[in-house]
Amino acid sequence: MANRRNTLAEAPPRPLPTRFLTPDDLVEMFELPSVETVYQWRRKGTGPRGFRVGRHLRFDPDDVRAWVESQITGAAA
Repeated sequence: MANRRNTLAEAPPRPLPTRFLTPDDLVEMFELPSVETVYQWRRKGTGPRGFRVGRHLRFDPDDVRAWVESQITGAAA
């Protein structure tokens, strides 16, 4: 697993879309088992900051990037 982390840390970041992201986008980006994982993160307050547009959940790509950086920084500690 350490090799995978090193590879991920050394790889240049892929650009995120400029549009707001959906839970399905996060499932695809992070290879999550299901969209329910994204909703669990939201309930627990552990995932990226999201917001509602009516009944739809959306994520700002900058917030997702900041969350990923915080995860990387926290894992290094």
